[in-house]
Amino acid sequence: MCGIIGYTGPLNAKKILLDGLSQLEYRGYDSAGIAYFDAASKIQLVKKTGKVANLKEFCSRIQDNAHCGLGHTRWATHGDVTDQNAHPHQAGRVTLIHNGIIENYRELTRDYGLEGKLKSQTDSEVAAWVLDALYEGNPAKAIQNLLNHLEGSYGFCIMFADRPGEIYAVRNVSPLVAAYTHSGAIIASDLTALIPYTRRYFVLPEQQIVKLTAYQLTLYDKKGHPEEPEYLEVNWNMDAAMKNGFPHFMLKEIYEQPEALKNTILPRISKGLPDFTDDQIPDSVFETCDKIHIIACGTAMHAGMVARALSEPLLRIPVIVSIASEFRYEEPLINENTLVIVISQSGETIDTLAAMRLAKSYGSKTLSIVNVKGSTIARESDYVLYTHAGPEIAVASTKAYSVQLAALYMLICRMAFVRGKYSRDQSAAFLSSLLDVIPAMETMLSRKEEEKNLVTHLIQQSDTFFIGRGRDYAFSLEGALKLKEISYIHAEAYAAGELKHGTIALITEGVPVIAIATQERVFSKLISNVREVKARGAFVILLTKSSAVVEGNLADIHIRIPDVDDAFAVFPIAVILQLIAYYASLGKSLDVDQPRNLAKSVTVE
Repeated sequence: MCGIIGYTGPLNAKKILLDGLSQLEYRGYDSAGIAYFDAASKIQLVKKTGKVANLKEFCSRIQDNAHCGLGHTRWATHGDVTDQNAHPHQAGRVTLIHNGIIENYRELTRDYGLEGKLKSQTDSEVAAWVLDALYEGNPAKAIQNLLNHLEGSYGFCIMFADRPGEIYAVRNVSPLVAAYTHSGAIIASDLTALIPYTRRYFVLPEQQIVKLTAYQLTLYDKKGHPEEPEYLEVNWNMDAAMKNGFPHFMLKEIYEQPEALKNTILPRISKGLPDFTDDQIPDSVFETCDKIHIIACGTAMHAGMVARALSEPLLRIPVIVSIASEFRYEEPLINENTLVIVISQSGETIDTLAAMRLAKSYGSKTLSIVNVKGSTIARESDYVLYTHAGPEIAVASTKAYSVQLAALYMLICRMAFVRGKYSRDQSAAFLSSLLDVIPAMETMLSRKEEEKNLVTHLIQQSDTFFIGRGRDYAFSLEGALKLKEISYIHAEAYAAGELKHGTIALITEGVPVIAIATQERVFSKLISNVREVKARGAFVILLTKSSAVVEGNLADIHIRIPDVDDAFAVFPIAVILQLIAYYASLGKSLDVDQPRNLAKSVTVE
């Protein structure tokens, strides 16, 4: 989850490192630091708690030149947020930055007698001291030896005091991408730090070492032999990772959803039907499975729950949604006839990756929905469906959710067609309805002032409840997550029919209840639940379709979405719920893009 960057070349290394950390700050913002070889080829270390801006301000007073260095922005896993625990860590001849968790750090501390040497509380410093103990002048050999001692996940970038101008890197699970450019060699935990210098990059294969110098970049296989990296090309430019006039990345990314949907859907329509030929996903994947198991975390899991509510009654086969962090420790009822759909924006989510590997060990076919080309989940799944959302910088996921839903809807449509549940005309009508959500979302974006005004009451309360039935309940789960993660308002979603079984005890005078009522089949039931909470003094915010008929005094605030088909209401509803969360955070003067204790890509357990 931490941000990593390394650079060696003719340019100003400190500027590249600090600019790169600013681009990577959404991966962690507890503390930041850089290490670099100065003009005398000595390694200098600068670390500061807080945002990267603190580090930049301090470094502006340091005038020495540098052409090789490492930078790190931290999301704390081991140890408090202190200067000592910030990266990089120095141990003898080794300077190291790390993303991940070394699970056996206690055993290593004991075995290598490190108790009196450690200056920090981190597992990362332990790894640095072990590497120093193993180092006998050959960096690659020492690193390979270190890997034999480690348990856990890691993305390391390393400098050795006696090897000025050189950077070494290795990873296990934690992502690293690298490139050699006319400006030198560069490595980072995320593409956003590379894009200002190149669109051509490669993903560092697990447990293979890469050596970066100002003149070349060399990748070594696990036996120490040089090999040619597998280069990829970024299909977006630097503008996509900038705010471009928006006050926050989150608002920009909410507004990018219609375009992201077009980019994800339109290339996969052929003759009015969803077509995955270019994705190399054959129809046999959909024809032969007798069960679908969706695995994801957080927002991606909520997309899976919407898909389950849509697909199970249509396909008439079991569809199960599992939290990845739970699935990986279960004994799941899956086999070679199960299609396991794995959803991850980054393609590096550690629990989702581990869950997918478990599913593969059971013989299940795996199909991943990811947004990052060449990511670990994409490479290891049997089939991959890339979403085309571009970079998502805000911690709270918005456009990734929409494109994940779009990808799932297209998969469901294709599966219904090849299994004979939909005719060609029905499949075409489904896709037409999916495309109709794009102008519906644009309509809701044009009415953002409604959401901006309704949070006035919300931000004065400590609790908010979301209620819905059927698919509306699935929508509610994501709405509650968005609100609590960036506004810190305690928010929970409940199936509306469960209110009378206990949760209505939480409804008190003035407590906000956001009721979603877009499903015609259960509309009257949901309205009855709204009356129940209103009778107990709730402040009701009601979301319905434009044509819905409700009495004028039922809700304190009533927001209407365009009249899309029930199955597709999630898309305009998502815009409303995202904007509610955004304006609530803004109304409380919080950091919208970087909420406390959270980071964008979860690459540690």
